[in-house]
Amino acid sequence: MKTTRPTWDEYFMKIAQVVSTRSTCIRRSVGCVLVREDRQIISTGYNGAPRGMEHCIATGCYRELHGIPSGEQHELCRAAHAEQNAIAQAARHGISTINSIIYCTLQPCSICMKIMINAGVIKIVYGDGYPDKMSFGMAEEAKIDMIKWNGV
Repeated sequence: MKTTRPTWDEYFMKIAQVVSTRSTCIRRSVGCVLVREDRQIISTGYNGAPRGMEHCIATGCYRELHGIPSGEQHELCRAAHAEQNAIAQAARHGISTINSIIYCTLQPCSICMKIMINAGVIKIVYGDGYPDKMSFGMAEEAKIDMIKWNGV
């Protein structure tokens, strides 16, 4: 009996969802998979404190303690975003991200968008929305395809 294979987008988004379970953020769990054009996984990332630092699940959420709304003042957070961690992991191992594709459980913020543009990402497939409209304009100007994944 033949089963239906997932599409590539579905396959990588399901992996991103599993990666998100490693998140140490109190507010939101985000997972990301960075993939080459030939569909080989380069790296993964989830949102959490930088390597060697205490995680928010241990220290408490700075943003929550100071009433900072979602989508604003991204820099006021101890955690690195999932996309930042995936790109940093590739860099740490000397792996090129030029012409890569990002699969992320959440729409990238404008800070992550700037990093992805400079890293050479050409396509972004994302799950949930995020209140940062600037990232869409940046993606359009940089000619990066942004696709909302609605699941199957």
